[in-house]
Order: sequence, then structure tokens, then C-alpha cells
Amino acid sequence: MTPDPAPADEAARVAIVGAGAWGTTLALIVARAEPVVLLSHSAEAAARIAETRQNERRLPGIELPPAIRVTADPGAIADVTDLVIFAVPSAHLRATVERVAAAIPPSADVLSVVKGLENETLLRMTEVIADASTAAGAPIDPARIAALSGPNLAQEIARGLPASAVIASSDPALGDRIVARLSRREFRLYTNPDVLGVELCGALKNIIAIAAGAADGLGFGDNGKAGLMTRGLAEMTRLGIAAGANPLTFAGLAGIGDVIATCGSRLSRNHRLGEELARGRSWQDIEASLPGVAEGAYTVDAALALAGRHGVEMPIAQEVHNALFEGKSVQRCLVDLLSRESKDELADFQRWVQRLGVSAD
Repeated sequence: MTPDPAPADEAARVAIVGAGAWGTTLALIVARAEPVVLLSHSAEAAARIAETRQNERRLPGIELPPAIRVTADPGAIADVTDLVIFAVPSAHLRATVERVAAAIPPSADVLSVVKGLENETLLRMTEVIADASTAAGAPIDPARIAALSGPNLAQEIARGLPASAVIASSDPALGDRIVARLSRREFRLYTNPDVLGVELCGALKNIIAIAAGAADGLGFGDNGKAGLMTRGLAEMTRLGIAAGANPLTFAGLAGIGDVIATCGSRLSRNHRLGEELARGRSWQDIEASLPGVAEGAYTVDAALALAGRHGVEMPIAQEVHNALFEGKSVQRCLVDLLSRESKDELADFQRWVQRLGVSAD
């Protein structure tokens, strides 16, 4: 049953840091049951959204209810006792955490919905939150930080269309609290203790979506794109296994679920980036014209560095890098992928079973 609309004058116990499309959508979900603070990085943007009750730049055509309080003042989250959600681009997460960490009450759970890897450190987003808050002198215990990932195209969820996601946390009670807080009939949440795997899925699938968009842009057809997506999922899983994640996570909502959504939908900014690359445009020209951040472009180099650390081959990610930053044509990238030597599809299975200490017979 859909909760009754929240009273606008009730004190908010949930705050969302980041007024992009996904942050605004999560504010809409929370506001169906209770008031919520939506913190923008820009005072000008906050004033515009508060006045018009729409986030036309990031989520056009969706009216924001009175229960969403929009502000640019980090002090507004100081009284938020239950949950603080970070929903900013991965490249800005560290600076944002350093700016607001001191205002986060020690009683509040923290949730990252950011999908990426930090380029300099190769840290996952929950790790960035813990590290940046410590640097700011207001450390957030990693056990308090959960991650949300899954097939979550903001424009569909904001319109009330059904979706699912995963809450990953090392503490089962934390995951259960967040599920109880955010789950709705049309936004179904599951829990998973594999924070590493869920965050790797969320970061890596964006890279595969760029390749899928390029395949669509070149007219590769459904068979070609399906093969690309499947092999993309295989290289995501290879890295996950090598890093210590549960391979079954990659067969779930955060893995194959998000790959299907992001690679198949033109609502995906990463897919759109791939299409534009296929038209011969450069990343420098495309970047400013996208309606938001294509996280795959900011994650691919960190993913390749992490793969190198673990001795894992990621040919699709490598060709995405080549198309974005080396001036290699998308046509040449995809032809080179198709020209690779055939191999055993389950070549990495033995590595997994050896790590688990079980028999492959």
C-alpha cells in the first residue's frame, strides 16, 4: 500500500545530499511517507527548485511535493537523525563528504547510491565516504555505511514505474533499517552482505553500457549487442572474483539486472555516450552536452587500474578507454573486439572454485 503523503511541517529524519536526477527521485520516494531534506551543492539551484517545485534541469516534468525541503545549507542535515543518503557524481563525492561530514549526526545511518571508483585511490564509494569523513575530522564508521545499486533509471522511478534495487551492508540490521525506510510497492528492495560485489557491479556496468550504446549506434543488431553485454558481464565478474566478491552478486539485480537496464535503455547517459561516440564525436564534445554525468567515462581508467592490480583482463573496458581517450574510432574498437582469439567461456571458473576451496567435479 502506498503511504499517505507526508506532512510538510513535520521534522525531517532523512536527508539526501545531491539534487541530481537520482537524488531528486529518491527524495520523491521518501516524501511519499515522510519529510525529507534535499541538499543541493548550489544555492542558486536550490532556490530555483524550491520556487518552481521542479528540477527541470535533471528531472523535467516532475512536480516536487511540499514534503521535500530543498536547500544548499549543510547545516540543514544536522537534525536529521535517521538516514543520510549521498547521491552526487563519483568525481565530487570526496569533496562533498568533506564539506558535510561534520553536520551528520552520529545516530544517522549513511547510504551511498553513487556508482563509480575513485581514480586516484581506486576506492569504492562507501570507502571514499569513510576516508573523506575521517580526513574532515568527523569520521563515519564503515559499519554505518551501506550501498544501493541496481537497475534504477531515475526518470522511470520518478514517474512511479516499478523498479528493484539491492541494499548492501556488512551489518544486516543496517540493511534491514534502510529497506524498511525506502522500500515501496513500486520500489522493491533486497539486501546483500556483499558490499564489494554490489559496488563493483554498479561501477563496472556503466563501462559496458558505453560499449553497448556504441554497438547500437553502429547498427550491430540485437545478437551483437547481446554478445557484447554477456562478455561484458563476464569481465565484470572476473574482476569481482579476483577482488574477493561473491560471483552470485553479478547474477543479481546489481549485476545482470543493471547491465540489462543500462545497456538497453536510451534513458541511460552511458548508453547515449556510446551512441554519440559511434557518430564520430569526441568525448570532449559530448561531455558538455549530456543531461547529467556518464559515470562510465570517469570510472573506466580506475577499473583498468584495479584490473591490473588483480591480474585480470578487461578487453571491453580497454576499448572503451581507447575510444574515449586515445582517439581510436569506435568502429576499430569493436572490430578489434570481434577479432580476438576464441577462448573457453568458463575459463575463470576454476579460479573461483579454487578460491572457495570446493571441487569443480
